[in-house]
Amino acid sequence: MLGSFVRILLFVGIVSVATWGAYRLMEDGGSVYVNVAGFEYALTPLAAALALLLAFLVLAIFFKIAGLIVAVYRFILGDETAISRFFNRSRERRGFDALTRAMTALAEGDGKTAKAKAAKAERLLERPDLTRLVTAQSAEMSGDADKARRYYKALAEERATSYVGVKGLIELAQADGDEERALKLAQQAYQLRPKDAWVLDNLYTLQSRSFDWRSARKTLSEQRRAGFLPKPEANRRDAMLALAEAEDAEELGQTEHARKLAVEAAKLDPVNVDAVATAARHLVEAGSKRAANRLITHAWQYRPGPQLAAAFAAIEPDETPDQRVKRFKKLFDVKGTGTEANLVRAELALTVEDWGGARRAMAKLDEEEPSARSCAIMAAIARGEDEPDAVVRGWLARALGAPRAGDEGSVLDHAAMLPLLVGDQAEDPEDQMANTSRKKETPEAEDAETAEDSETPMEKTA
Repeated sequence: MLGSFVRILLFVGIVSVATWGAYRLMEDGGSVYVNVAGFEYALTPLAAALALLLAFLVLAIFFKIAGLIVAVYRFILGDETAISRFFNRSRERRGFDALTRAMTALAEGDGKTAKAKAAKAERLLERPDLTRLVTAQSAEMSGDADKARRYYKALAEERATSYVGVKGLIELAQADGDEERALKLAQQAYQLRPKDAWVLDNLYTLQSRSFDWRSARKTLSEQRRAGFLPKPEANRRDAMLALAEAEDAEELGQTEHARKLAVEAAKLDPVNVDAVATAARHLVEAGSKRAANRLITHAWQYRPGPQLAAAFAAIEPDETPDQRVKRFKKLFDVKGTGTEANLVRAELALTVEDWGGARRAMAKLDEEEPSARSCAIMAAIARGEDEPDAVVRGWLARALGAPRAGDEGSVLDHAAMLPLLVGDQAEDPEDQMANTSRKKETPEAEDAETAEDSETPMEKTA
């Protein structure tokens, strides 16, 4: 709209200036003398201006005729397209101008102008190999998905432009949420450009979303070999895919295959505690406790935490608390410092009623803000050391409002100890608070409740 208004103003301005100039020339009473071949001609200023314009017009016609003569001469010499090129030159020039404007509009994000100029270029040039892509992109930008799809399909059918067409169709399918079609197109693009980074990344993403873990792992391997992903990141993704495939295999009853995949995932990424814990569980079920021990011990040095501790405890579920504390020394020998290691150390101390050891472990924490887990542990320590109920309730109240997320990003249980460390009957802080705040109705009830409170959490779960 603005462009049309500017063009109208420009036309009116040119006409106004020309009219003003002609008027001034007519008012001028002088003469212009032209001497040609010994003859002298006297012209008025207006006639002289018109003669000058006529001379330019004759000169332009002369050059056109000369060009036509040259084209005919080239045609006689064997150039069969010389004459057609001569007549189409102006048309092509206007077509290329329109194509240039369309590409500029695309870069500027003006989809409407791009679409109009692309249509003009297509009409003037009659070169679909040049105009289809711009037309498709301009139609897509302007919101005409059907037209864009038609042109991308036409591009996909031509060998020289097949990749560009398929890529455009993939993007349209993804925009429509049709991931099944997008996956088929991505596989087609992979056949065209198997080493292209964009193709491999989209194929990997679409295969993962369709839960085709095996194919996604193959694509990930291609990305790693091509150097598109650093090895640590590739291993991290591969471990996640292998773990997902292991879970599917386990659901199908393929126990041995699931175990191999879980172990592979744990070795690819020891920091992935889900993979390590799953692999350890499979190894224990298969009777390979020593291998499970090695796997968890190796992972513990990278990322100690409650999930690994629970998996380590599950290797020997029937051992006594003293035996468990002794066996866990192997993990602490590998890495016994840090918040998570000290929390596990404190939980183990609670299982053997080593209140002092638990308190010393808690004193080594470097938490900026006490977590729900550490507050619950302190509540258990306070109860074990026969501190007043007000102290226990205070810690439990803080546990209810404290952050629940640990450094592993998982929501941790409020219980003072991990279920697999002390059994499954660990009392939730909300229940403990309710119990400790319950009013005592009779002296006998008070004595009974005091005796019950004196029981440690370990005795309750023994």
